[in-house]
Amino acid sequence: MSVHSNNTEKVTTQTLRKMKTNGEIIASLTAYDAAFARVLDRAGCDFILVGDSVGMVVQGQSTTIPVTVDDIIYHTRLVARGATRALIMADMPFMSYHSPADCLHNAARLMKEGGAEMVKLEWGALQLDMVARLTECGIPVCAHLGLTPQAIHKLGAYRVQGREQETAAKMLHDARALEAAGADMLLLECVPMGLAEQITRAATVPVIGIGAGPDVDGQILVLYDILDIAPGKRTRFSKNYMTGVDSIHAAIESYVVEVKSKTFPTAAYAFQ
Repeated sequence: MSVHSNNTEKVTTQTLRKMKTNGEIIASLTAYDAAFARVLDRAGCDFILVGDSVGMVVQGQSTTIPVTVDDIIYHTRLVARGATRALIMADMPFMSYHSPADCLHNAARLMKEGGAEMVKLEWGALQLDMVARLTECGIPVCAHLGLTPQAIHKLGAYRVQGREQETAAKMLHDARALEAAGADMLLLECVPMGLAEQITRAATVPVIGIGAGPDVDGQILVLYDILDIAPGKRTRFSKNYMTGVDSIHAAIESYVVEVKSKTFPTAAYAFQ
């Protein structure tokens, strides 16, 4: 049963901040089309991410690198047609924000042409000024820290980030700096539970986890992972919600209920 089925008030950045302040857990999933966006909306997802994960789970690519701005605009437009309550966030794909001018231009396109209400970019040394510039122009920003899939060829493998004391201290510093620059949300991917909790306590903006343990302000997973239809091996931090249910709707609603009741994720779906 949906935890928000009767709540039709539009979710905004201020809604999400109030949820953090009130200790209400934020539930989110990715989506790439109107039909699934409608299901997520009705199930009570607070925001929907049109992720560059579309490259792997929809396009059949081996990484997110080939995804283009036009791809994200197209899928964001579809999601915007299906969702009426959830805030719509769009990923800025690889090399779409390598310069301040390109960053602002492409973020504006995601909002004007795609209907995005927030953009997400992966953290790097150049992004602090870009977050500040987007904020100055009225564009809400989610900053993605930890495992950053667009840097996979630099990282060499998909692995947990922030286990060493030095890298953990840097991630905490970066999170504070990004919030000070104007980030409206932080997303932590594949980060040890203790570090994720520390960042969440230090931040006044919502902190969303994917493989970051239970002690954050909200959770997000890739939709196709929880439905057990994503290609390849399911990640350790994801759960198959099709087990024991008779419909996709029931699986998605079960995910939202478990996130909001803090029964997911358990330590089995997190990293030490």
